Amino acid sequence: MWCHLSALAGLLGIPFGNVLGPLLIWQIKKIEIPSLDIHGKAAVNFQLTVLIAALVTCAVAFVLSFFCIGYLLFPLVFAIVIAGMVFAVIAGLKANEGKEYQYPYSLKLIS
Repeated sequence: MWCHLSALAGLLGIPFGNVLGPLLIWQIKKIEIPSLDIHGKAAVNFQLTVLIAALVTCAVAFVLSFFCIGYLLFPLVFAIVIAGMVFAVIAGLKANEGKEYQYPYSLKLIS
């Protein structure tokens, strides 16, 4: 559960906290808690997906802002970040119940 909810560290102003939180907890506790290996990989993969999507959308919005179109994409960046936090909370609640949660649209970067 803590692996999923540690993604909320990004809200505290920690740079890349949404990726570093799950990554640190997964690496530190994966030997002690066997089920954390599965949850940790899922959390890190999803948070990396959110980070990549937000950075790409922000870059495209910046480039298109010179043509007065990109300003419409900046709210999409915030929607991506908020969706990442909402899905992290949902995954944390499912992990607390002992269920495995599959994040939607998550890239399998770490296997």
